[in-house]
Amino acid sequence: MVGPKAPKDPEKKRAGFYIMREKEIFGAPQPDGRGIQFLYQDSGRLINSAQISGNIQDEEILELLKTTQGFRKLVHSIGVRAESETPGEKLEFVFQMYGKEDIYGGGTVFSAEVPGDGMEEKILLSQIPWREEDKEPGQIRFCFPKSGHKAIVSVKLYVNDGFSVPQEEEEEPADLRGEAAEEMISRSLVSLGNPYRLKKAMEKAKKGEPVTLAYIGGSITQGAGAVPIHTECYAWKSYEAFARRFGTGDNVRYIKAGVGGTPSELGMIRFERDVLRGGEKPDVVVVEFAVNDEGDETKGVCYESLVRKILALPWRPAVVLLFSVFANDWNLQERMIPIGEHYHLPMVSVLDAVSPQFGLKKEEGRVVSKNQYFYDMFHPTNLGHTIMARCLENLFEKIDKSPAGADDRDNQLLDQEPVLGKAFEQVRLLDKKDLCSQGEISQGSFRYTDEDLQFVEVDLDTVGSPEFPYNWQYDGTRETGEIQPFTLKLTCKSLVLVFKDSGEADAGKAQVFVDGALRLTANPLINGWTHCNPVILFQEEEARDHVIEIKPAPGEEQKKFTILGFGYVL
Repeated sequence: MVGPKAPKDPEKKRAGFYIMREKEIFGAPQPDGRGIQFLYQDSGRLINSAQISGNIQDEEILELLKTTQGFRKLVHSIGVRAESETPGEKLEFVFQMYGKEDIYGGGTVFSAEVPGDGMEEKILLSQIPWREEDKEPGQIRFCFPKSGHKAIVSVKLYVNDGFSVPQEEEEEPADLRGEAAEEMISRSLVSLGNPYRLKKAMEKAKKGEPVTLAYIGGSITQGAGAVPIHTECYAWKSYEAFARRFGTGDNVRYIKAGVGGTPSELGMIRFERDVLRGGEKPDVVVVEFAVNDEGDETKGVCYESLVRKILALPWRPAVVLLFSVFANDWNLQERMIPIGEHYHLPMVSVLDAVSPQFGLKKEEGRVVSKNQYFYDMFHPTNLGHTIMARCLENLFEKIDKSPAGADDRDNQLLDQEPVLGKAFEQVRLLDKKDLCSQGEISQGSFRYTDEDLQFVEVDLDTVGSPEFPYNWQYDGTRETGEIQPFTLKLTCKSLVLVFKDSGEADAGKAQVFVDGALRLTANPLINGWTHCNPVILFQEEEARDHVIEIKPAPGEEQKKFTILGFGYVL
């Protein structure tokens, strides 16, 4: 009889730190039936995760996380744990490095099967065949056998000998009950503003009349960090709170129109398409661009233009300004609050609610830690989204108990001079579907339609819908004849070009000419991921005739460039 082999000597206890600690994930539907949760690590995200989840402050360690070379010097192995809600399920863990030239296709990709029973699976970096093309840690993926499944996961980086990391601290579960939590939520109220419009919507709902709540913003409004994205996001949770408090059944409706990585510069262009679609007339519009508008070229004019555009709608919807927060305790509310005060708008600041208590100990009044609130450096966890919803619910409660406010149907709000500007208040979208009668288009060699677009979960969808599907694409891989420019002739005051950003190696630059002069060379690779990029071509006081020509930049003729659309002001 042969007995079992003697076990190997156990590995010595190795120091390490978390980059994900007990985070919820959800398998978003894929064409092959699987579910995948994407977790991006580039652009400082990995560093921030190490700071928040691993309490890493050592500048040497943080610097090493910027590149694949540094990552390999620092990390001995990766420990992955998953607790699946589906018994017996195994997940695939994938770590992808981005390449120097070919971002998505050039770097090392390694994977491991992870049991869903909470047991740790370790991946040794010394056993991975690394590629010379590696640039930086790019993304993590958790793959489920079927879509719609959920799990709680942790990812820990074990460091090589010679590196020292802080000891792990046990976190007590966050408790949103009690005096400290109530104080935190109450700090979020910046102003009730003039409650007239919001109270009008509440009274309609109480009577059983149809009422619609709409949300427009960036990725936080899209639901990023929420698991699952459609029912755990702040928009849905705050909508539910409104419907419970004021509705009489199913008379309160919901519109979610968040697009990741985009500022109000794009929000103002897509407002009619994404919020007023199909003749919708929202009674309440929540505007959330406080962490996205660093990319607004006008530094607030686009934001104020969007606010005015909504306020001017004939049915007079209520506008609520919501100021979310990044993990570095930053947003742009100082720029936006004066606009809210100017138009007497209700305002809610999540920064004011959560940031003051992050630095406290539990016994000093901390309700939630940064690790518990943030999914990554940009987006809230389910708990974070719940707190955001509670902040809006607090506003709803205060407005409900407040005096009626002043009737603002005399239009004095919009007759007054703006705070920063209103140049784009009348901006409209121009694309292949929504053409402008005052414009003339010759598509030239931009005769294809790009289908590899940014996809966004709308309303209660878990499957994304393409942003700007009615586009013009130049595809140098298919062009054989003489290249003809895309030409737009339009009489207008202002014009915004919206083009596709990409991380693909075949994306190329395009030159944009306005009235014969080179205005800019649009580079779709600067941001390194697929999303929509607005840029102002011109902004003038009076409308006049303009000719816009777009063509591949010299040396880029064999690549691709996509015009998603335009925003114009007549």
